[in-house]
Amino acid sequence: MTRGTQAAKVGLFVVLTGAATYGVYRFVSPQVSGSSGYAVHAFIRDATGLAAHSRVTVAGIPIGSLEAIKLEGGQARVNVRVKNDVVLYDNATLGKKSTSLLGESVIVLTQGTPDHRVLHDGDEIHVISSETTPADLMDEVKQIADNVSKVAAQLAMSIGSERGGENIKEILQNVADASDALDKVIHENREVIRETLGNVQQITRSADPEIARILENVRVVTDQVRQMMANASETPQGQKGDLRDMIEHLDRSSHSLESALGHVDSIAGRIDRGEGTVGKLTKDDQLVNEVQGVAEGVNDYVQNLTRLQTIVGLRSDYNFLANSIKSYVELRLQPREDRYWDIELVNDPRGLTSITDTSVDTTNTNEPSHYRTITTTTTDSFRFSLQFAKRLGPFTGRFGVKESTGGIGLDIHLLRDRFEIVNDLFGFSEETQPRYRVFLSYEFLHNLWLYGGVDNVFLPNLRDYFLGLQLRFNDEDLKSILPFSGGAAALAK
Repeated sequence: MTRGTQAAKVGLFVVLTGAATYGVYRFVSPQVSGSSGYAVHAFIRDATGLAAHSRVTVAGIPIGSLEAIKLEGGQARVNVRVKNDVVLYDNATLGKKSTSLLGESVIVLTQGTPDHRVLHDGDEIHVISSETTPADLMDEVKQIADNVSKVAAQLAMSIGSERGGENIKEILQNVADASDALDKVIHENREVIRETLGNVQQITRSADPEIARILENVRVVTDQVRQMMANASETPQGQKGDLRDMIEHLDRSSHSLESALGHVDSIAGRIDRGEGTVGKLTKDDQLVNEVQGVAEGVNDYVQNLTRLQTIVGLRSDYNFLANSIKSYVELRLQPREDRYWDIELVNDPRGLTSITDTSVDTTNTNEPSHYRTITTTTTDSFRFSLQFAKRLGPFTGRFGVKESTGGIGLDIHLLRDRFEIVNDLFGFSEETQPRYRVFLSYEFLHNLWLYGGVDNVFLPNLRDYFLGLQLRFNDEDLKSILPFSGGAAALAK
């Protein structure tokens, strides 16, 4: 009997456990397995971090699960099952969002707007939102670090030598001496400044009586006006007062104005009939078209002038081996973003070198009958540059006159145009080999550029290293006086 009772209890426990398991399965299975709802799919480039049966959210709320991930056409196809009570529209978006630094990700949806078509089972989501991954950020940081490393290496090559350190020490000493001199000037002129402030205070004190007299004059004038109004009202009948006389003057003036308006009406009639020069201008279609053409030309000129940018550059370089300072004054006329004219005036301590080739024919028996003489002349004068530049993407090509000789150039723009690599090739007639100069420039402050590079790379005996600063800014006022510069130059001649 005892054994039968125990067997009955075990059997009853097994039946109840099976029933409970089946009930839990029937309740949980639609929620977990995702068999309910409808399925949509999308194609993404990278499915890293996604796992099948992971949750799918809208605004952080789970609304379904990721059924499967497949490779199709070189892209990852993700099949998503969404609950029936969640409506997706044709402009819904699908994206991938990182949930941890370990690389785990989930699918994130937006429902779209009701003014679009509702998605049904088997439809595709076409709008894919991308997310910046930690790997992308690390790549950008690496690129910036490489650029900084290159700039640091160039600076170390330029000023890392013993001579460069001594030059920087001298520059800092000059700055300290200048600040000391300025401090002495302020201390020496302290009394003058105090006297100037005292004079200003004395002037303001002496002006008080003048202001009082001005106010008194205003009071007198108002009294006189009041008296004039009183006299006008008290004048006996038949006599004219000051105010009445003024009214009569106003009446005569109104009659004169009426006559003038009559003449204006007559002139307007002649213009309407096409008489006179102004009338012909309003009636002659050919003349009107010519005037309109001139006006359109002036309008085009004004628009081009408004779009023109006048960029001014003031630059000084220190040449370490020559121990000299080279100065530049630059004006860049830029009518469009991709082209400009560059004008430079250069003060080079080495001067301007010119070569003269002379052919000589002689009858002197002690000399060859025909020979050539080459004369190299260096004068202390300014160098002049005029180049046309055209930009294509990050590259800018230049050609024209560079420092009073023919030359070409190539600029490379990086870091949103704040870092430049500049190459110049010119001076073909000065030496046996052309003069090649390469340098880096970096805008470390707004409108303030740091320069560093090598000059005369091909000629070891003339090679030099330089470091400089440039102030570069867009001068809007200079643009307004450019149209008059030609007339001013003609008057100067």
